[in-house]
Amino acid sequence: MNRKTKNTLILLAILIFISAAGGSYSFIYQKKQLQKKTKREQELKASAVSTSELEEQLKAVKIKAMALDSILSKRKYNIPKRLHQTDFYNFVNRASYDFSPYTHIDIEYADTKVEKPFNAFTYKVSGAGEFNDVYHLIYAIEQSKELKKIKNMNLSASITPDKNEVSHYLVSFNFNVHVYFANDDRFTTSSFVENSLEPGRIYDMFYPLIRTQLPPNVDDLAEVESAKLLALVPDGAYIADAKGNTFMLMEGDPVYLGYLTKIDYETNQVTFILNKGGIVEKVFLKLDKEDNRKKK
Repeated sequence: MNRKTKNTLILLAILIFISAAGGSYSFIYQKKQLQKKTKREQELKASAVSTSELEEQLKAVKIKAMALDSILSKRKYNIPKRLHQTDFYNFVNRASYDFSPYTHIDIEYADTKVEKPFNAFTYKVSGAGEFNDVYHLIYAIEQSKELKKIKNMNLSASITPDKNEVSHYLVSFNFNVHVYFANDDRFTTSSFVENSLEPGRIYDMFYPLIRTQLPPNVDDLAEVESAKLLALVPDGAYIADAKGNTFMLMEGDPVYLGYLTKIDYETNQVTFILNKGGIVEKVFLKLDKEDNRKKK
């Protein structure tokens, strides 16, 4: 067998092998795949719905989602999906924007806790302020729509004098706050509306009933304990203090530590109510040269 014939037979064998392999792939493997696809196509056609039916299903699902969202929005508290650590700082800034200048608040991020099925940022909150400011801050944290809870609270009384040496009775505080969030949106609403965070004012239980330090007379009001009644006129009463300053006062006018409460023209006497550090006194001034002052 010459070389040319041998090469021809080899090429013919290769061609036969390729044809056999291609035929096997096309008529055996692909036929099975085609049958599977055809069967799947028939199943999809059997279960297929029209576009209008799909739109009706979508509308029904949206109505159900809105109903669930409405239920969540009416709940007092929600647990949001994820939070930034700065969100709590912004919340406190909004809640305290109109606080007294004597109120200050410090916030420190502590850590992140896992309280399954939720997570919680933990913050340390401390500072001092007027009683109703502190009460407002606590109320806002506890009543916020996005769930926050105060832990381990300590309160104590403190005194801060201002530039006029007037004492301001404050409340020092420190507590921890847990700010909760979830990894999904199952516990929150898409239309967030904050709860009312404005509490009414309440009695300052830390304010001392008896105070040893009296405020200075920064407004130069009449000091009636050392004053003398000079005259009574239809418009009011003329008095002079120990410094020689004269004042014309009417009922209800302020004096140092109190008010003029009554002018009695029949007895030629005026009555003052003074609050001397929690001790309330009546002071009487009378047109009497011998004894122009009496106390009761």
